[in-house]
Amino acid sequence: MSKILLDSAELNKAVKQMAKEIHKSVKDYKNLAIVGIHSNGVFIAKKILQELKTVTGFDIPFGTLDITLYRDDIDNLSSGEREIKDTEIPFDLEISKKNIILVDDVLYTGRTIRAALDFLMSFGRPQSIKLAVFVDRGGRELPIEPNFTGIKFHAGKKIKVECSQKDGEGRVVILD
Repeated sequence: MSKILLDSAELNKAVKQMAKEIHKSVKDYKNLAIVGIHSNGVFIAKKILQELKTVTGFDIPFGTLDITLYRDDIDNLSSGEREIKDTEIPFDLEISKKNIILVDDVLYTGRTIRAALDFLMSFGRPQSIKLAVFVDRGGRELPIEPNFTGIKFHAGKKIKVECSQKDGEGRVVILD
């Protein structure tokens, strides 16, 4: 049983607010790139990218990361969780010139972000990396904090961003 924390309209409103904050902070769009972490970080990143394009008119380079092989708990994953998805960094030859916004759906312990940073750095050293997360749950085990946040929810319950890649709709639920 799960309880809906944000419906699709509320999720979209929060994403627009995140995109607005990102837009205010960006000084140079020609060197900006957005990278989403599989799976639902890619969903949120695409929504942010769409909002930024509407506001700026820029085609911002977009990439995806699958951090499965960089996780520190890979031995504890079920076979379904070990499925490797595509990693695409189309700007990898120019990564040293990029200011990257790394996007994930939920930030809790910080371990996923640590793995993503390790993997991203294997492509080269970007000018900067800022973190955008849709839900900040608190509970860090590592000193990692987001630069941009959709919502904060520190109730100690597990949160999941559910999304449909098919229709682009999503919602945020509290899992029991």
